[in-house]
Amino acid sequence: MSEVEKNWDFIHWLVPDLSIKILTYLDDPCDLVRVSSVSSAWHQFVIENGMCKKLCLKKFPELSGVAHVIEVDNVIEPVRYMLGNSMNWECLKRNHKVYAFLARGLTPSVKNNCISETISASSTDNYPQESIQNTLEPRESADLRVSYWSSKGESDPSVPERLIYKLASKICVVTEIHVRPFQAFFQYGSPIYSAKAVRFRMGHPRYPKELNSTLAYKSIAKHVSQGKEFVWTYTSPEFPMAQENRLQKFELPEPVLCVGGVLLVELLGRVQKQQMDELYYICITHVQVVGRPLSPEFSVKIHHPSGKCTLKYYPQTDCYMSSTSSSSSGGDSSSPSRLRTFASNIMPRGVRRWEQIILGALLGNSGAVRVDD
Repeated sequence: MSEVEKNWDFIHWLVPDLSIKILTYLDDPCDLVRVSSVSSAWHQFVIENGMCKKLCLKKFPELSGVAHVIEVDNVIEPVRYMLGNSMNWECLKRNHKVYAFLARGLTPSVKNNCISETISASSTDNYPQESIQNTLEPRESADLRVSYWSSKGESDPSVPERLIYKLASKICVVTEIHVRPFQAFFQYGSPIYSAKAVRFRMGHPRYPKELNSTLAYKSIAKHVSQGKEFVWTYTSPEFPMAQENRLQKFELPEPVLCVGGVLLVELLGRVQKQQMDELYYICITHVQVVGRPLSPEFSVKIHHPSGKCTLKYYPQTDCYMSSTSSSSSGGDSSSPSRLRTFASNIMPRGVRRWEQIILGALLGNSGAVRVDD
């Protein structure tokens, strides 16, 4: 860096902590790409101080247990066996690469229904006709019959109910959850069996090594009322439910990173009695989770009840290929990915370091992030 450049370079003049504080105000991975392309000194500063990791933690504190990045190529080479400053720099660059792609992926630009399948309900009135499985059907009727889940009747309206779902990926960004109460048109007065309020929890099984199948999930789900078999890492506020036959949308205060892929819907309080038996019921037609699964680019494996896990990153997956735009424009599968275009558009002609990291992430070996408690 020349003397002229040093005169305006705040990273050169300020103490590192203050420079880091300034850069943490950036909230878009594109901005960090621009920063790292300013000069070799800025490039080195961004990587050495883990600015991409700090950006991920700023967006999602659920990642606060991430300890380090390792490269995976059939055999895992622990970081502690890497010696010398040059190898340490390579490790820092690997961290930088993985967290940069993670930060990009954590932006829920594409919103899908993230529910994969049902796990269990705390009670069911008439199984299987009124099973939780029916809540995956968005229509009010299927196979020429009404489609809904019903709890068992209770004389006490304060008794809650719980619905447990498995998400489409073990790591998902969730922004909102939709719930539709059931209206019994076949009963006098067409009553609506909504809950008084709803609350959501997200997390993972406490003993994941024993849960290699959906049947294993279902076998432990009956203990959820005691909270012994699942670890809930996020709990939403309570949302009041309207006694209305519509898909009610509950937007979370902030997007949530669900690590573990399990959602609990807590239905709190009952408002409707059934006339024939004078008991309170809760009935739900449809549940939908809106967000973005991060698979197949990322996957997570829980190792410990505390939540310690490994977050695996697969750069060889062409995860950011815009297949929709390719098909609509008649393009072929060799068209550039969104991140490749993103890198090339914002980089000056003479600066290639970050673009090489971006392309290396798309074309290089697999990586993984170890998450420790």
